[in-house]
Amino acid sequence: MRFVKTKTAEQQSCLMLHRTRHLFIRQQTAVINAIRAHLAEFGIVAPVGRNGVEELLEVVADPSDKRVPEVARACLAALGAQLRLLKLRILGFDRMINAWHRSSETSRRLDEIPGIGPALATALVAGVADPKAFRSARDFSAWIGLVPKQRSSGGREKLGSISKQGDRYLRGLFTAGALAVIRYAKIHGTKHRPWLTALLARRPTKVAAIALANKIARMAWAMMARSERYREPVALAA
Repeated sequence: MRFVKTKTAEQQSCLMLHRTRHLFIRQQTAVINAIRAHLAEFGIVAPVGRNGVEELLEVVADPSDKRVPEVARACLAALGAQLRLLKLRILGFDRMINAWHRSSETSRRLDEIPGIGPALATALVAGVADPKAFRSARDFSAWIGLVPKQRSSGGREKLGSISKQGDRYLRGLFTAGALAVIRYAKIHGTKHRPWLTALLARRPTKVAAIALANKIARMAWAMMARSERYREPVALAA
């Protein structure tokens, strides 16, 4: 039987920061989708991305644009005001998370790992009450849901897709961090990361990102459990 260590009040507060911010981000996405969908009914579309939404809001704010009826304009203006408020809320929570990150020595150490930023570092420190409760780095990755399912028998190993069990929020942050590392490597070259170079040569980018996320998670567990600092691999340090 495994026991979970009780989190401190500070850890619970940091988790609340993350969960509230994540809720606002989902609401922001919903509002953006609503604005796009409503204006598309009138034949008004814009490119994907932040600039595209701003173009749509400019159409809503222009009373001389007769493509949008007044009743619809009032509804869309309310959605635009809600979107601006959500952006301010998210920015405020980003600042609080960064402040919590600066106050935590463990979080600052984790930030040294490529692919881990203040958001993931603080989420790990707040979400993992006792890293030593995991027997190994693989157990930690399994808890997050980054290891493949096993259907092995008779000495024959058969691995499937990742389990996706465990902490969905942490898994998403690890995957996003791994994709950022891959994007950077593709722009600036991957010769200093031979493991990643070989992986990208034989696997699609998203599959490689999951493998890299698993690797990053294992490094993070080792640093938390042993109170170590990040050490660059030999290929990178050379």
